[in-house]
Amino acid sequence: MTTRTHTYMSRRLLVALMTQPCTLAAPPPPATISRRPAILRRPPPPSFSQRFITMTTNNQDHLDDLFKQKRMLRTKVRKALKSMDPVLRSQEDDAIQRIVLEAPWFKSSERLCAYISCAALREVDTSKVLGEILKSKDGDVQVRKKLYVPRVEDKNSHMRMLNISSVDDLVANSMDILEPAAVDADGNEREDVLQASDPVDLFLLPGLAFDRSGRRLGRGGGYYDTFLRNYQELVKARNWKQPLLVAMSYSPQIVDEGVISVTQHDVPVDALVSSAGVIPISTAAIETMKL
Repeated sequence: MTTRTHTYMSRRLLVALMTQPCTLAAPPPPATISRRPAILRRPPPPSFSQRFITMTTNNQDHLDDLFKQKRMLRTKVRKALKSMDPVLRSQEDDAIQRIVLEAPWFKSSERLCAYISCAALREVDTSKVLGEILKSKDGDVQVRKKLYVPRVEDKNSHMRMLNISSVDDLVANSMDILEPAAVDADGNEREDVLQASDPVDLFLLPGLAFDRSGRRLGRGGGYYDTFLRNYQELVKARNWKQPLLVAMSYSPQIVDEGVISVTQHDVPVDALVSSAGVIPISTAAIETMKL
């Protein structure tokens, strides 16, 4: 190949390279951003122990609130009773006991449980009612009603109802409240109503506050509620008729419905007796009292 020819071919190659279009490498495509919403996974359900702890905590909080409401109401009613005029208190005592003594449902009762009133606790007086029950009539003890009165055994809401036949059967306990001695003058154990062979017709009950729906607020010891539940279970087991539960109340002790907080352990009453008259509440009371 001649020198001229070589030079000519070199120039053509240079021109071709200079005129060849330059193709740049395409940049990588941008990262694709997903438009789908993020999937939130539901946490596993709480275990039984976790649910139980939560339920227990909620129930305990509810009970704490309920007991707080009870304490506040007790304080309020105690103040009202303390400020009650003594003359008015005496008048209401007489009126309430007269209503009870003249009531057909009381006269027809053969066996009953009744509380022994304590002036220091500002309870409705029961001395005339108890005196009438224990009074002999023409020397015929058979016509007398059989009476059981409370005896507190310990501080764990344990109370018994024991039979007495005379006020001489009563002694003052450590709180200076009259109650039956455990044994009679002959050293024999008194009959416990829970061991009796016959049912009680009537309970005359104390309390701190009541409403017209039958709710009863005690003094916080739980003695009467515990005893009443036990007696009601006994009656059910023996297929007896349930006794009538009648509370005796001063006028300041009767509060509006819904004010008294209750639990499943609180036993309602069938009727109230105040100086204004009898308030039958349950169906049994309405049928028995027929007012």
